[in-house]
Amino acid sequence: MTSTTITPFLWFDNTVPQAVEFYTSVFPDAKVEMKSDFIAIFEIQGQRFYALNGGPQFKFTEAVSFFISVDTQEEVDYYWDKLIAGGGEPSMCGWLKDKFGLSWQVIPRKLMEHQASPDRAAAERSQQAMLKMRKIVIADLDKAYAGK
Repeated sequence: MTSTTITPFLWFDNTVPQAVEFYTSVFPDAKVEMKSDFIAIFEIQGQRFYALNGGPQFKFTEAVSFFISVDTQEEVDYYWDKLIAGGGEPSMCGWLKDKFGLSWQVIPRKLMEHQASPDRAAAERSQQAMLKMRKIVIADLDKAYAGK
């Protein structure tokens, strides 16, 4: 049997070199396997991506996003600030679009822990707090979870 892989294939409107440069500057462990003016193969945190300059026919939508799971507020702030830099747009509940229109979620593991809690009232308070946020603030989630 052959080894099958599934790799995100991103369609850009003639910005592949700029996009690859941007993503590899945001994620310190990123690697570029191959890059030309037309196509690129790069890796972020062990995940391989293909990128193609396909033209303006197709745009990214929120139907697909990349989820960044982080531990600290410093990490939330770092990825949030880096990914909206240069023309990105913040959205709600930890979501944002970068300057190429690609959607990302910057989500602290603490939120997932709150959501999985057997204390459903505390989990709901944390959820309600998150629904009012753009960038997630862990301290505010913790306060809501604790009922403060």
